[in-house]
This record gives sequence, C-alpha cells and structure tokens, in this order.
Amino acid sequence: MRKIIHIDADSFYASVEMRENPELRDKPIAVGGSSDRGVVATANYEARRYGVHSALPTARARQLCPQLIIIKPRFELYRKVSDQFRDIFSDFTDQIEPLSLDEAYLDVSDSPHFGGSATLIAGEIRRRVHEELQLTVSAGVAPNKFLAKVASDWDKPDGLFTVAPGQVPEFVKTLPVSKINGVGRVTSEKLKRMGVVTCGDLQAVPIEELARRFGKYGPRLAELAKGIDNREVKTSRIRKSISVERTYSRDLGSEQELLEAFDTILDELAARFGKIEQQYLPTKRFVKVKFRNFSQTTLEEILPDRAEPWLQRAEYQRLLLAARARKPLSVRLLGAGLRLTPRHAAEADQLSLFAALD
Repeated sequence: MRKIIHIDADSFYASVEMRENPELRDKPIAVGGSSDRGVVATANYEARRYGVHSALPTARARQLCPQLIIIKPRFELYRKVSDQFRDIFSDFTDQIEPLSLDEAYLDVSDSPHFGGSATLIAGEIRRRVHEELQLTVSAGVAPNKFLAKVASDWDKPDGLFTVAPGQVPEFVKTLPVSKINGVGRVTSEKLKRMGVVTCGDLQAVPIEELARRFGKYGPRLAELAKGIDNREVKTSRIRKSISVERTYSRDLGSEQELLEAFDTILDELAARFGKIEQQYLPTKRFVKVKFRNFSQTTLEEILPDRAEPWLQRAEYQRLLLAARARKPLSVRLLGAGLRLTPRHAAEADQLSLFAALD
C-alpha cells in the first residue's frame, strides 16, 4: 500500500507577493495581466470572496471587485520559491513529482521519518514551509495520487486531510464525480443525465455501459469511482511542448502589426527553448491565433530537417499568415511553439536503426 502526499500551495503567486510586500495583506489582490485584455493567473482569498478566480478576464475581475490590486507576475521569483519547496520535500523523500511550481506529489512509502507516518510527514512539511518560507500549503494524504489530490483540496487553505486505506470505500461513496480528474463540465453533465452524481452512483453503472458511453475512459472512471488509482509517482516528467503566448491590449489588424508582434514572441520562444535544448529535440513548429471574437485556430507542421536550425522565421511567419487567413477578423492573441521529444529517446532510436542496418 503506497503512502502518497499531495502538496498544493495556497494562492501561490498572490501569497508570495503578499510575503514580499506585507502592505498587501488583507487587501484583495490578483496576479496576472493588468490591462483589460489580460487574465487573472491567481487571486488571494480576499479577492476570491468577490468571485475573482484564475483565468477570469481582468476586466471582469475589476467589475466584481473595483478595489482589486493587479500585480504583474514575477515568474523567476516564483520558480525560486518552488525550488525552496522542493528542497524541503527532499528531506523526506526523493520520490517527488512536480506538477507545477506550486503543486507536487510525494511518495513517502519507504520514508523512515516519523515512524513512516505520512500524515506526520505532511504536517512537518507544512510547518517548515510556514516557518522557513512564511507561506502556507495544504496537504492531502492517501493510498494513491487521485485521493491525495482530492484530500489536499478538502480543507483549504492551510489544511491537512488524510484518507486512510480503511476509509477509502466510505469516503468515495459520497464523493462528487466532479472531483475525479478528467471529469469536466461536459462529462459531469453527461453523467448527471445518467443519474450519476456521486462516485457511489458511478459504482453502480456496469463497466460495459461506461465503455460504450465514454470509450477508453470508461474503465478508468469505474476504477476511480472505487478509489483505485495505480499510477506511480514519477520523479521526472517529460515535456511534450514549449510555447509563448501574448494577449494584446489592442486588436492587431494589419499584417505588419502581426509580424512585428510575432517577431517578439519568436525571440522569447528561442530564449525559453535555449534553456532546455540539451534535453529536447524539436519535432514540429506551431502557431496559435485567437481572434477578436475569442475563436481560435492552431496550425502546425513537422520540421523537415532536424539538422537545420529550428527557428526559421520565414516558415513561422508563413504559418502565422495562413492561420490568420482562416477568418477575416482582427487578432487579440498570438502564440508560437515547438513540439518536443527527449534527446535520449531520439538518440536511442537512431542507435537501434544503425544496429539493424549492421
């Protein structure tokens, strides 16, 4: 039986900003784009009382909370704090799977600390984060990743909740299906029309019917409804893509405006990819365009020759103009990116090919 801890920092970006500037405490703040075309990345709990939340357009956030303080993100600072989180985690286990800067799974099944008690380990992590970093995190403890993540959200903010192995059947019986990872609004509504609201309801649906209605995800739903999740904590995550996007305060109309703005995006993409170029090979290039009516389109193509530099501005510009031509509207967002494959995997494939030829 595994012992899994899910750690989730409380309103991470906003909490870091309040730590850096104590005058912001007890005031509604949001981190994100300050222009009316921007979006909220995260908000503190004062702002959330007004209905402000992540992914909300800044203009709407200001309508809900006129006194809202918008702060520009400082990602280098947040990455530094995230590394400090990980330093604390590593004192208890080396089985750490980061999900984002503010969230991670820890497998403490073999940890000798606190007599092997995952709950006590989670409590000590929370204490140290608060004492050493002046921040708070919520923790969930359970026999698997699914339930640990549910548990970390159970007593937020600054909470700790444990689902012991013997409690799993009773715990999941009344758990809303919306808590299952992958069950979004559409799936939730589909299940509701079937009379399924809780995981207990879902357990009563034959697996054959779930497979018929939801395809490959059906059997997975059946397992999660029973609290079964055999995924291991992965200590290294493989990046599949890298991209840069920008939302503009004024719609871009002319081709010249688009290309000038896009050139800056390509510069930033080159800088970002340069930091991971030793680990990954680019396989495809892609562009993203969001129009003024919020509809969007994406175009991508395989890089024809890996021996050539991936940053061929003329090719990216060609893709951009082709994507833009799909609708006769001005543009509010531009993006550019790369699909990636790990270098070690590509090199292993190449070696196996040579071996076959020999």
